[in-house]
Amino acid sequence: MGKTIRWGILGAANFAKTSMAPAIHAAKGAKLVALATSSREKAEGFQAFCPELDVMTDYDALLARDDIDAVYIPLPNHLHVPWAIKAMKAGKHVLVEKPVAMAAEEIDELIALRDDTGLLCAEAYMIVHHPQWARAKEILSGGRLGELAHVDTFFSYNNPEMGNIRNRPETGGGSIRDIGVYTYGSTRWATGQEPREITHTNIRYENDVDVFAEVNANFESFSYHAITSMRINISQSITFYGDAGVLRMDAPFNAELFGPTQMHLIDAKGRETVEYFGDVNQYVLQVENFCAAVVSGQEAHADYPWTLENARGTQSMIDRIFTTDKR
Repeated sequence: MGKTIRWGILGAANFAKTSMAPAIHAAKGAKLVALATSSREKAEGFQAFCPELDVMTDYDALLARDDIDAVYIPLPNHLHVPWAIKAMKAGKHVLVEKPVAMAAEEIDELIALRDDTGLLCAEAYMIVHHPQWARAKEILSGGRLGELAHVDTFFSYNNPEMGNIRNRPETGGGSIRDIGVYTYGSTRWATGQEPREITHTNIRYENDVDVFAEVNANFESFSYHAITSMRINISQSITFYGDAGVLRMDAPFNAELFGPTQMHLIDAKGRETVEYFGDVNQYVLQVENFCAAVVSGQEAHADYPWTLENARGTQSMIDRIFTTDKR
């Protein structure tokens, strides 16, 4: 039996309660030990599935504990980098929610600290741990679609609650930072290509936060179109168009939660093959892969599916989108 990685969580975010904390609790090789939160009432939902969870009200005190090996950080976006730095300086491995930073250059300090300490620090980018994305990358790299010509992706949900952190500029809200990381990052990861230029943006703001963003770009060998929105009913898809085939993913980002995790592959003769991946928990897989990388040591960190360098590439694209936008 391998070493068990003992986890602490900084902040009782709802997403942590519903998705990531249960995943840490369920993952092989992981043990959920402590939660730091400003409100003990928020901890009740966590203790419902993990009764032995130790609840604290001091983030720094959690980081000082000797019985914590790794921390998960689901705090508001603008707090990700400062607390990730504190955690690594306290000797903890770090899994920090997306987007890991508010600007690409902020990630450089995390990369340097990761390399200096030998600790694993990564963005919580769960989709690359799901087998459907490994399969998509295999299809694309194997030439099943021929020459890739265009990628089109869509991700939306409706969140009109203005008090929510996603609707507040001071906490780094907006659809681009919240879900654009998926539409942009998944394309980069699956194709292995980077955007050469952002050719067009159509971004609508409310309360100085983007609630709708249409982005066109040219990658190295294909054109790209993406829409993200926090004011459209929940929907998501991504389609890769090649000269010899088409690949469409029905639930690329919230596998099974949005709908069946199906992949449609249409060949040059119009024949369609559907692959279904079943009820796979990508959050549990993410935690298990993280723990395995920690146990394997620093040399294995470069093989972790989503490195800080991967996250920096997506953040760089986001930075360019905001720079290109002429509102």
